[in-house]
Amino acid sequence: MSDASSPSLPGAVLIACNYNRVRSPIAEGLIRLIFGDRVYVDSCGLKAGEGIDPFAAAVMDELGVDLSRHVAKSFDDLEEGNFDLVISLTPEAQHRAVEVARGRSVEIEYWPTHDPTLATGSREAVLGAYREVRDELRRRIEARFGKPSTFGG
Repeated sequence: MSDASSPSLPGAVLIACNYNRVRSPIAEGLIRLIFGDRVYVDSCGLKAGEGIDPFAAAVMDELGVDLSRHVAKSFDDLEEGNFDLVISLTPEAQHRAVEVARGRSVEIEYWPTHDPTLATGSREAVLGAYREVRDELRRRIEARFGKPSTFGG
């Protein structure tokens, strides 16, 4: 139960990025992890990439979130969903979200998010870049929607 000072949790959220392989599936997985079925969440990209990025799957697996069955999709693949909120993680996705939302009652937010696929170096260095993105998205999600309360603490 949230009190009057808690941010409100929308009924349906869409997370958008460029290929729906890294950032948006991570954010989608985090929202599911934190809020369960209290909010409907989906993700998409400008173009559908080739399945989940293995490093994204690895850093989410560290939290017990399985992204192995994630199917990358584009804005065009979405059914006419009625989202209350669209969160764009890239400038390009933000432009498309504004176009798609035109004439609809939907909130649009832009959360600039670093692209961890640009990281170089050892496997551990690359995983570190993905963890940074994951952890930053979690902070933003909890700041925007609050942390769910549980009975007894």
